Amino acid sequence: MVLDSKTPQGPLAEKWNKYKFDLKLVNPSNKRKFTVIVVGTGLAGASAAASLAELGYNVKAFCYQDSPRRAHSIAAQGGINAAKNYQNDGDSVYRLFYDTIKGGDYRSRESNVHRLAEESVNIIDQCVAQGVPFAREYGGLLDNRSFGGAQVSRTFYARGQTGQQLLLGAYSALNRQINLDKVEMYNRHEMLDLVMVDGKAQGIVTRDLISGEIESFAGHAVLLCTGGYGNVFYLSTNAMGCNATAIWRAHKKGAFFANPCYTQIHPTCIPVTGDYQSKLTLMSESLRNDGRVWVPKTKELAEQVRKGQVKPGDIKEDDRDYFLERKYPSFGNLVPRDVASRNAKEACDDGKGVGTTGKAVYLDFADAIHRLGKDAVQAKYGNLFDMYYQITDENPYEMPMRIYPAVHYTMGGLWVDYNLMTTVPGLYALGECNFSDHGANRLGASALMQGLADGYFVIPYTLGDYLAGIGPKPVDTSHPAFAQTKKDITDRINKFLAMKGTKTLDEYHRDLGLIMWEYCGMARNEAGLLKAKGLIQALKVDFWKNAIVLGENEEMNMSLEKAGRVADFIELGELMVDDALNRKESCGGHFREESQTEEGEAKRDDENFAYVAAWKFKGENTPSELHKEDLIFENVKLTQRSYK
Repeated sequence: MVLDSKTPQGPLAEKWNKYKFDLKLVNPSNKRKFTVIVVGTGLAGASAAASLAELGYNVKAFCYQDSPRRAHSIAAQGGINAAKNYQNDGDSVYRLFYDTIKGGDYRSRESNVHRLAEESVNIIDQCVAQGVPFAREYGGLLDNRSFGGAQVSRTFYARGQTGQQLLLGAYSALNRQINLDKVEMYNRHEMLDLVMVDGKAQGIVTRDLISGEIESFAGHAVLLCTGGYGNVFYLSTNAMGCNATAIWRAHKKGAFFANPCYTQIHPTCIPVTGDYQSKLTLMSESLRNDGRVWVPKTKELAEQVRKGQVKPGDIKEDDRDYFLERKYPSFGNLVPRDVASRNAKEACDDGKGVGTTGKAVYLDFADAIHRLGKDAVQAKYGNLFDMYYQITDENPYEMPMRIYPAVHYTMGGLWVDYNLMTTVPGLYALGECNFSDHGANRLGASALMQGLADGYFVIPYTLGDYLAGIGPKPVDTSHPAFAQTKKDITDRINKFLAMKGTKTLDEYHRDLGLIMWEYCGMARNEAGLLKAKGLIQALKVDFWKNAIVLGENEEMNMSLEKAGRVADFIELGELMVDDALNRKESCGGHFREESQTEEGEAKRDDENFAYVAAWKFKGENTPSELHKEDLIFENVKLTQRSYK
């Protein structure tokens, strides 16, 4: 298959506006004859469902949480990017486009990224109109702060709870449509498979997580807005319920999976403290505006700190290594996440890490408190400081935070064209579950931007073009494909319930996570990846032999839920390793040890790897088939990324 991105012709800045005019439209009286299924109700899903219902479409929305407002978008802290240039510091749509392309290490599609930058300015206006309480300056204008990978201030925020406030705005818009009966909301329903009719996506099969009932739903199109797959690593900043089942089931029905090895390690997370942990906690990247990252200069001093013989506040300035400021003077502590994470790991690997495990560096606010005053720092970051104190029992106003990198975001996802449609006609992927905008590394505060751009401003246009083409013929669940898919799901559930081994699902998930972190985490090499592939294949065999699944289906059964998710994670983990093996270059969050500069920075191979790797499922226990979308750069020059 030749991957057609459907990128419009013409100048970059004119592509989207011209393309919107050329798209086919559905007239208002016909919109109510179409049903659209939206899976996931985070920022991408809630904004898409609300916008499509507002246009007149009938929407069925699904989430596995007890309420749409519990979606993981609520956990985003630091902010949302937009090229408003309120600070008059040189920002523009093109600069946001360029920063995003460069931050992704030149592995994203130009047309999609420029559209994202264009729509960023509209997102802020939309959210303000919804009542999102963005921080404001004294004169009443919206405030900004800086984030990694940019030298301008373009990040709009609501203290350290931006995701929560944006989600509440989208949630209120969604609730308005629920009240108007334009959206049917199905809480506590998990999508378990996609239904294909005549080669098109035409429905889903779900499990009611309370009663266990297996149900089928039909629609003219299916929108997946289900987030990322970071929990394949077991320990991550994602909510424990975040999973990859929806996109993995779609992948097995024909949707290509693009760049699965591109995972983001966030540099500012609370370090692991023991084997009992089931997730990690993020400290917002916004903290790097005022916090300074450092470690003791010598291994001996670091050892004294770890033993409690020396307190961090007693270490003199000359004995501190502010390694990001030293190595990257132009960006300092605001280098992109992949750069900051690798340097923190390197410092700890050199024996200069702090904390009882040695797997931590300091994020110090002493200078900011001295310069601005405690009250000013508390006004900007108070809830983040409180969260850190509650988790660690350490007061960050009085001593530096301890941070260490952790899995946070996935840049890979289902391959989509310019319309956000996957390789399956009628199946769309929005937000983090697609691959399209961030290349090999996402800049901070761009996840919320992408989710809302896709939901509010892209899909209402591009979906209409598809629906106008297929016409408003009725769809229902009477087609044999629904019965067959439902039977397949029921058989799979019965297979899980028959598993009466001795090893828990959490043990398998933890084992998988350890393999992924060790061999496909912050740094990868060929020998390690080959070992990981063998370990995952053995783990998969052992899982189906020795795992135990408790309970029945006719009830709330978290063991059964977990079984399906872990089984999918194991298969996805193997594909991630295959993708990492294939990409024999370093770029962004994918760091191959065999491909680095003399300074230890990522070294790309543009001649051989300037493409999107899109994998086609070929059957159980059969290697996936690689397809490529060549990345064409007409507006930026491919250069070795530098933040020095």
